[in-house]
Amino acid sequence: MTTPIVRRSNQSGQSKQPERASSLLLASRRFAAWAAEITLVVTSGLIPFGIGVYANSRSDFNRVPLNPVLVVTERAISRPLALPVSYGIRNVAWPTNILWTIALLAPVTLSWWQLYLLAKTGSTIPKRWLKVRVVNEQGKPPGLGAVVIREGVGRWTVPISIAYLLWRYSFAFPNLGLFTFLSLLMIVGEGIGLPSRRGRRALHDQLAGTHTIDATRPLPSSLLASNQQAESAGGNDEAEEWHEGEELAAAQNNQSPNLWRRIQQNPNLTLFGVGLTSMTAVLATLIGTQVYIQIQQSQRATEKINSQQFLELRNQLNSNSGVTNEQRQSAILAMGGLNDPQSIKFLANLLVSETNPSLLDTIQQALTTVGPKAIPELKNKNQFLVSELESVGSTATKERELRQGRLQRNQRTINKILSVYSGKIEGVDLSSTQLGQSGTPGNSFFNLVLDNLDLSGVKFKSANLNQASLKGSRFRDVGEDGRWDTYDDVMADLSQAQLQQANLTDANLSRVLMNRTDLSRATLNRANLSNARLFDAKLNSAQLVGADLQNAVLEKASLTGADLGDAKLNEANLYAARLGRATAIGTQLSFANLTNTDWQGADLSGAYLDRANLSNANLSATRLAGAVLRSAQMENVNLQNADLSLADLRGANVAGADFKGAILAPSKQDPADQFVQTPDLGSVSAVVQGVDFSQAKNLDSKQLAYICTQGGIHPRCP
Repeated sequence: MTTPIVRRSNQSGQSKQPERASSLLLASRRFAAWAAEITLVVTSGLIPFGIGVYANSRSDFNRVPLNPVLVVTERAISRPLALPVSYGIRNVAWPTNILWTIALLAPVTLSWWQLYLLAKTGSTIPKRWLKVRVVNEQGKPPGLGAVVIREGVGRWTVPISIAYLLWRYSFAFPNLGLFTFLSLLMIVGEGIGLPSRRGRRALHDQLAGTHTIDATRPLPSSLLASNQQAESAGGNDEAEEWHEGEELAAAQNNQSPNLWRRIQQNPNLTLFGVGLTSMTAVLATLIGTQVYIQIQQSQRATEKINSQQFLELRNQLNSNSGVTNEQRQSAILAMGGLNDPQSIKFLANLLVSETNPSLLDTIQQALTTVGPKAIPELKNKNQFLVSELESVGSTATKERELRQGRLQRNQRTINKILSVYSGKIEGVDLSSTQLGQSGTPGNSFFNLVLDNLDLSGVKFKSANLNQASLKGSRFRDVGEDGRWDTYDDVMADLSQAQLQQANLTDANLSRVLMNRTDLSRATLNRANLSNARLFDAKLNSAQLVGADLQNAVLEKASLTGADLGDAKLNEANLYAARLGRATAIGTQLSFANLTNTDWQGADLSGAYLDRANLSNANLSATRLAGAVLRSAQMENVNLQNADLSLADLRGANVAGADFKGAILAPSKQDPADQFVQTPDLGSVSAVVQGVDFSQAKNLDSKQLAYICTQGGIHPRCP
């Protein structure tokens, strides 16, 4: 009897081996089909995105604002991933706008098309190629609802949500590499499935009540039984037999009922759950309503008391009240402590109309006690006083001085509030406010001084801050998460502001919006302007020595006569910027976009321009002695009369470049005329080894002779 038993075990073992092999083959095909689906979706977005990036690097396309849909999408993605977002709407090449929109819509369209195919046929194109099929409990295509739960919830939402929570509250946040690793790990783990009594089944299949089967094999017996039960349930007179068959099939196949089946089998439990949820919602609504009513009543009572106190204090400040000067000062301070809109407006008006110096100081002190809440009223009064001052003719000297003094008192009060509440003024709006230098030097002279303060989050849009002292001040903050360069960083808005001759030495303006800001003759030495947006900004004759402008957007900006010595402009975007007569000695411009820039007469001695894009740039009469131009894009660049002594041009693309009068190797001086001994010519000559000058323009015989002898490439070289 032993032998038959052994044979049966061998036969059963042999019968299991093909099943295991088939299961492994199905798993590999499932993974390959999934990988192909993801590859199709990703490729549909990457191809137009890559072409758009290339088009954006070209200089022959007009620039247009980025599509608002792309801007909204960018910010929606940046916020949860804690990515720094580009504030404001940047300009891109017009084909880039179209291609990036396609890159956004193509993956979405392709994904929904694949979901539709999966819902109606049980297979996507890759699944059909690899003979993989998804069916429901009855062996039929799952339908759109089940597919959305399977793919949207089970396959993506659940694993990525778990990965996001682990990443968001880990020590490595906001490291995107860790989030990507965790997401892949969770997606793969979910796809492997959890062991159950009927074999491994992925979570997304369990949630949707679906099965992934081999399309080349007949339906499993469990699905056939379920299909037969569903068909037999069609007749009303056989309803009882269908329920018995359902229970029997569930017992035979060891299947756990899905959510809908649980609800059908336990209506009392479902009713209890619905009732409990409803009672909880009603109770929470009642409690919330009561709390809201009490808060409103308390606020109304406080406002009534404040209003009564305000009326009493205002009567004391009446000129006919007969109170002493000290009593009026006490009333003013008490009014500032009310922190009431009526009192703030009254104090802002009193600051302008009062003439007693001691009372003016008290009013300023009271408004400072109110703090940032007083800024809106002071701003309104500031704009009114400016319009009044502009209406007064230049001949009315006394009237002008009177109104000038009123404006200066308003400006000093705003200045004091910003100084006292440094770091607590996020959201303060000083747009179109006159805070620039006013009056003539002397007793009535006003100059805004906000040195070494935290001004992050303040809106200075279109404000006049001319000649203001803002040394070492910070115009951005880390935000709630306490980390730099994340979405919630608090930024000031200086777009279109007037900052002529302002002192911003060592200021932190990183990522700050400064489009069309006037910084003419401003001092920005060692300022941090990395990633700042300075589109069409005016920086004429500005001092930017040692400033950090990496990745900054200076498109169409004017830097004529600016001093950029030792500044960092790596990867900055200076498309069509004007830099005539600028000083850029030792400036780092590696990988910068300098397309269509105008550098006429500028000094770029020792500048690092390796891999920079200088296509169609005007470098005529510039000094490029010792500049590093390795692998730079110099197509159609104008180098007429430029000094390229000791410049390193190896690997540069000079097709179409105009070298008329350019100095590659300076002529040797007559020793009799030489006042200071110069080094040997070989040490001050441009490095052109391996550079192709075949398509360069206006090369004279002397330049050609130098190119050929120094290893350059040209058809006329022997």
